[in-house]
Amino acid sequence: VQLQASGGGLVQVGGSLRLSCAASGRTFSTYIMGWFRQAPGKARDFVASVSGSGDGTYYADSAKGRFTISRDTAKNTVHLQMNSLKPEDTAVYYCAAGRYYSTNPSYFSSWGQGTLVTVSS
Repeated sequence: VQLQASGGGLVQVGGSLRLSCAASGRTFSTYIMGWFRQAPGKARDFVASVSGSGDGTYYADSAKGRFTISRDTAKNTVHLQMNSLKPEDTAVYYCAAGRYYSTNPSYFSSWGQGTLVTVSS
C-alpha cells in the first residue's frame, strides 16, 4: 500500500489541525493504520493507531484526550484530528500501515512521506 500524508502547517498554541493520509490499493481495510511523529534530533514516536474496521483505536499518552484517529474505508483515508496543540507537538507526522498492533515503528511496513506540523507559542 502506498501512502500520501497531508494537512500539516503552522498553528498557534491551542489551535487545531487535521492530518489526512490517502492510501492506494484494494487491501487498505486489512491494514492497521498508525500515525507517528518525529521531532528534530529525536526518535520516531507512536501517536495513534486504528484497526482495519475503524472500531479499535489506541493512543499514546501524549495524544489521549486531544487527538482523534479515524478512517474512511470507502475513501481509503485515515485522519488525525489534533486539538489543543502544544509546542511539544511540533514534529514531522507520518502515517503508516502495518499488520500488527504495535507502538514500534518497525512493525509498520509502509510509510507516507511525512507532513510538518509547527505549533508556535
